[in-house]
Amino acid sequence: MHRRIIAPGALAAATLLLAIPASAATHSPGAPGIGDPYYPDYGNGGYDVSHYDLRLTYQPETDQLSGTATISARTTQDLSRFNLDFLLDVSEVRVNGAKAEFTTARQHELVVTPKTPLAKDTPMTVVVRYSGVPSSKSAYGFTAWQRTPDGGVAAGEPESAWWWFPSNDHPLDKATYDVSVAVPDGTQAISNGTLQSTSSRLGWTRWNWRENKPQATYLATLALGKFDITTGTSESGVPVINAYSKDLGDNDGAARASVERTGEILDWLTGYLGPYPFSSAGGYVPNTKAGYALETQSRVYYSPRQFANGSNTSVVVHELAHQWYGDSVSVKGWKDIWLNEGFARYAQWLWSEHEGEGTAQQLADYVYASYPADDPFWTVKPGDPGPDKQFHAAVYDRGALAVQALRNEIGDEAFFTLLKGWPRQHAYGNASVADFQKYAEQISGKPLAALFDTWLFQPSKPPAPAARAASLAKDPAPAQPKSWKKIQATNDVHTH
Repeated sequence: MHRRIIAPGALAAATLLLAIPASAATHSPGAPGIGDPYYPDYGNGGYDVSHYDLRLTYQPETDQLSGTATISARTTQDLSRFNLDFLLDVSEVRVNGAKAEFTTARQHELVVTPKTPLAKDTPMTVVVRYSGVPSSKSAYGFTAWQRTPDGGVAAGEPESAWWWFPSNDHPLDKATYDVSVAVPDGTQAISNGTLQSTSSRLGWTRWNWRENKPQATYLATLALGKFDITTGTSESGVPVINAYSKDLGDNDGAARASVERTGEILDWLTGYLGPYPFSSAGGYVPNTKAGYALETQSRVYYSPRQFANGSNTSVVVHELAHQWYGDSVSVKGWKDIWLNEGFARYAQWLWSEHEGEGTAQQLADYVYASYPADDPFWTVKPGDPGPDKQFHAAVYDRGALAVQALRNEIGDEAFFTLLKGWPRQHAYGNASVADFQKYAEQISGKPLAALFDTWLFQPSKPPAPAARAASLAKDPAPAQPKSWKKIQATNDVHTH
């Protein structure tokens, strides 16, 4: 018989382990990324957010933003610590009322350790107090906060939340929002959803906005500055709120001539896409230098440059179509971007037809004929373009070409049933290209794997037999549709 000698340190460690409840020992940190291969560090694991309550104060002269974020969530595992995506300076974090330890990691991670580990499926309220100058913060070599002469703007894809609120920053974790911002009198705060109220006190005005439908973090927007705000109602009864910076200069008239048609275009889109999915609509045009537009939910962001050549209803159509394809139904992963951009571009083709400037078929034929087989355009796969080509022109144009090929394959009756049914099938949720193919096969009763592979996943121009089978490219040199240049001018809507 041998006696086992235990060193004093080991004995202490063993005693400590015995003192920890068995359940606590199984708790583990949430993943620092949600698992998207395009952006491995974006989003987080271990919890699911249901609501963000953001109560903020902003000083336009200094770009100073401060406030408190209250995040309602539920754990999805036995959780010892978790991450939030955030860049501003944090002074305090509480989890379920108790002060939590926190630190930073990587380029945009706030790491939170609750006082007590949390069991799986436990409600979690996280309070983060913070402040900072968003325009002074950068990650991965860029900043998504746009400083303007009279304030600032948060609107960017695939990220912009880090610069103004802590979040689980990936489309898979959608939530509702209350955004309350105090600004000096004479300055306005624009955000998503419905303006619940405003109140003024001691030289400050507080603006209270609410988005009551699930919203992806990149679709949350905040614009702070001096705006002219217009309100109205579409013919179908949707409240429309638009806002224009007071210093747009020569672009002001064209911006208003375009964005003020939001209600009309929205009602027109419902004929193709079904009932509008949100409680309000509209857009805003701040005095920014960037040239892109973005489908920020229910309150589209437009840069002034979109209107540099006059009115631009095509970009309004594109961004409003995203309210169904991208906002209500969001991607499961960023590789599924075709579900957003291919269909928003196709809506522009349908608008072209509505305006008598070229049919969708004519536009599809022109796209197919415009790029020879050896053009790099065809090497981009709209169904999985890669993070570096996520917003390549091919995702838009080849993506819409794939939509037309699908329409020709299954016929108009099934196609337009599909176009309306998809946003209803996955309303306020997430879906993938594979999910869409399955649904299209269900609606049409046809096997579509070969068609999807040819038009979305092959890094080459679909050969002439495939094009003819999809009723495309019958004319080797089709005339350029009248709307072509207008639509091409919006190819950079998300390039920034």
